[in-house]
Amino acid sequence: MADWVHALAGLSECHGSPILHLFGGPYITVDQQRMDVPEGSKRLLAFVALHERRVERRYAAGTLWPSGDDLRAAGNLRSALWRLKQACVPLIAADKCSLSLSDHVLVDFHVVNEWASRLINGSQAPADLAVRPWGLDSLDLLPGWYEDWALMERERVRQRLLHALEALSVALVRVGRYAGAVEVALLAVSSEPLRESAQRALIEAHIAEGNLIEGRRRFDAYRHLLLRELGTEPDTHLSELLRNGYRERMPVTSRPVV
Repeated sequence: MADWVHALAGLSECHGSPILHLFGGPYITVDQQRMDVPEGSKRLLAFVALHERRVERRYAAGTLWPSGDDLRAAGNLRSALWRLKQACVPLIAADKCSLSLSDHVLVDFHVVNEWASRLINGSQAPADLAVRPWGLDSLDLLPGWYEDWALMERERVRQRLLHALEALSVALVRVGRYAGAVEVALLAVSSEPLRESAQRALIEAHIAEGNLIEGRRRFDAYRHLLLRELGTEPDTHLSELLRNGYRERMPVTSRPVV
């Protein structure tokens, strides 16, 4: 996971910058040396990092310490800030009203999120296609955290990454990198087998490579899965994909007269 983030961020240009890891974290690395975040400060650091703009102190305190009154929540926030300042490199910039992540801190979540945005928007650079993503299991945002704000952000980034993998597979097909397209689509399918858009990306990658039998096998497996789990058939456009693929590869003399 770290190598992927390093490649995306071009960290050769960011030597010495602290990296905040929220996937599998939170923890800090500086020049690949790991630094643990104080337990009482982890949620505050993650909460501020997930917001890409300044966060009001009162809002952060009320969200992170909802039990008790405002004075107690504010005291807990001050304590968390103090522990963080004592244990780590400067990570949070704080004033009387608001909090924000320090400008020099790189966050793996932001790096991956920006990569996904470029793919989804169709504005990816060649370097974005060169990165080989790991399985989504390695992109577990704040594992073991069950607060509403963490659960919501975890699901949001999971969906975004699924869309990005599908878009990456399509982009790789367009440049003729069919093996990579199949591999990436398989990552999306393995994470969410019932997701039709992921299955479509995989079938399209097989067809583009000329592997119609593989495309048919994938369609049949998905059809059986849908029938078993949901009692329904795939959308007709998936079977149309296969028909079009067969039609394009048939010799002209063998094509049926319409």
